[in-house]
Amino acid sequence: MRGIYSSVTDIRRKVFTEVARLAYEEGDYAEKIAELPYKIVPGSKAVYRESIFLERAIVEERLRLAIGLPLRPIEEHKSVADGIEESAIAEKYYDPPLVNIIKFACNGCPETHYHVTDCCQGCLAHPCQEVCPKGAITIKHGKSVIDQSKCIKCGRCQSVCPYNAINKMERPCARACGMDAIGSDEEGKAKIDYDKCVSCGMCLVNCPFGAIVDKGQIFQLITAMKKKKKVIAIVAPAFVGQFGPKASPEKLTAAMKKLGFADVVEVAIGADLCSIEEAKDFMREVPEHQPFMATSCCPAWSVMAKKLFPTLAPYISMALTPMVLTARMLKKDDPDACIAFIGPCAAKKLEASRRTIRSDVDFVLTFEELMGMFNAKGVTFEDITDEEKVDLCEGTGDGRGFAVSGGVAKAVADVIHKLDPEREVKVVSAQGLKDCRKLLTLAKAGKYDGYLLEGMACPGGCVAGAGTLQAVEKSTALVNKYVKDAPLQNSLDSKYEINLDLITESHDDK
Repeated sequence: MRGIYSSVTDIRRKVFTEVARLAYEEGDYAEKIAELPYKIVPGSKAVYRESIFLERAIVEERLRLAIGLPLRPIEEHKSVADGIEESAIAEKYYDPPLVNIIKFACNGCPETHYHVTDCCQGCLAHPCQEVCPKGAITIKHGKSVIDQSKCIKCGRCQSVCPYNAINKMERPCARACGMDAIGSDEEGKAKIDYDKCVSCGMCLVNCPFGAIVDKGQIFQLITAMKKKKKVIAIVAPAFVGQFGPKASPEKLTAAMKKLGFADVVEVAIGADLCSIEEAKDFMREVPEHQPFMATSCCPAWSVMAKKLFPTLAPYISMALTPMVLTARMLKKDDPDACIAFIGPCAAKKLEASRRTIRSDVDFVLTFEELMGMFNAKGVTFEDITDEEKVDLCEGTGDGRGFAVSGGVAKAVADVIHKLDPEREVKVVSAQGLKDCRKLLTLAKAGKYDGYLLEGMACPGGCVAGAGTLQAVEKSTALVNKYVKDAPLQNSLDSKYEINLDLITESHDDK
């Protein structure tokens, strides 16, 4: 549903804006947060649900999660401000679970089943009944009826209906989950199996009721700035076009400095370093020591692979992700700096919480959360003058291309070709965790021996992450243009190659 500004989008962005404003303005946090539900959902009549009190209660939970606080237990009385003073600190890691379901916001959508609609014509052939392997379909009053107790959800009836009268009904969040991590609780509400969940956030952006929410660090990031800490933003290349047509890359640094960031650096630098190391890994290991190699930059993909295909885990590159490499490079130059990754990804929040990564990345915000900061501070890209513009020209086109599906594998293959022009590099990529699982199943069966495999948890790549603001197709086109506009420098000759000693530590950290 990205690219559609719905009521769910409106509420979500208002929450981010008000949390950012709360942090910037200080004062009595407990008193102010108690007033925010009435500001976000004004008036006395419900607009979206059956009760305005329910709407405000949901907003209260969204506010808490945006600050990084846990959901309140429904059976106990706790103030919306509970824990907020303790959260007004300059650092805070994400407490599990990262992705949460607000139960009383969940619609309790039915689980997967096939349903005969009014379009059924009661045809003489009734092919749906003929192909059903379990005899679950009968004809009543001239129409087909499915006995759900017998149905095995094979979908054959749907495929043969000449009128397309049989629908497959699916819970949107469960359909979007490539890990089959979403089921139902005893009340029919959605429930996440956190042993399976990889925090990709696809359930979050596909729930049309806005019941699934991830935690945030906006509050703590702004607190760090106000305590005069040097906060450097490292921005994922998927940012292009996310903040509207006026938000050119040249205006981004100036706009973010108005928010309080000390500097802005392109994560494409780390992507260049990552592609160099992964290329070296591939050339060293495949096929002499392992049948294939998988890329490592998408944390949800790599966690999925390790959860579901543990025997294939050694074949995932040990290179650190571009986020971590960029952060580590900056921390080496300035150990006291705080690093804030700004990107499209919910899973990056989980990655930054790892014990071995915490010292490198202090904060992770999505583009949508950053937009809340712009709104709270009243920063508009139209007001940025030509004198304030700053070019972001550190990364190469290949590094910027990490943002779209296929871009990581292309970058690694390009490096391999530069190092060994005679070497053939066979590449296959998958997007969306369902397709990623199919890819690894085939790889396990030996279908991709000698290949470089790229997996992206989000359909479309990073431009389709849970924290993006624009339609995927539009973002992909803009990133591709940004790739073409990148400096025509050979990434192997980059001035940042001197920092490759940072990468050698990755095999112990990943």
